[in-house]
Amino acid sequence: MKRLMFIALCSLLAASSWAKIPAPVLSDEAKAKAAEAAAKTAHGNKVADFQLCKSREKTAAHYYKTAQAAGKATKPPADTPACADPGAFVFPPPAAAAAPASAPAAAAAPAAPAAPAAVAAKKP
Repeated sequence: MKRLMFIALCSLLAASSWAKIPAPVLSDEAKAKAAEAAAKTAHGNKVADFQLCKSREKTAAHYYKTAQAAGKATKPPADTPACADPGAFVFPPPAAAAAPASAPAAAAAPAAPAAPAAVAAKKP
């Protein structure tokens, strides 16, 4: 009996795990927060790349300095692009995102007065 109950319980749990979970509905605020988090992550990656570039330059400079002091022959350094400092993180304000949303409403507003003029033209 206990074995039968255990099998029934396991099958019930297995069936519930197959249920499809609905996709979460994100509000505009949550979408903006997610976009900001993605932008911060991308900026963090740029900062990490910059720091890595600077450390490579420092290591190469130390190598060439010590090699010349020891009298070793070295090849000339390879030409690489300069390290680009990404600067401070700046996220555009949400007002910039609200401007495109108001543009369709402004475009629809001038169309409304044109309709009565068309009706008036049909009357004569």
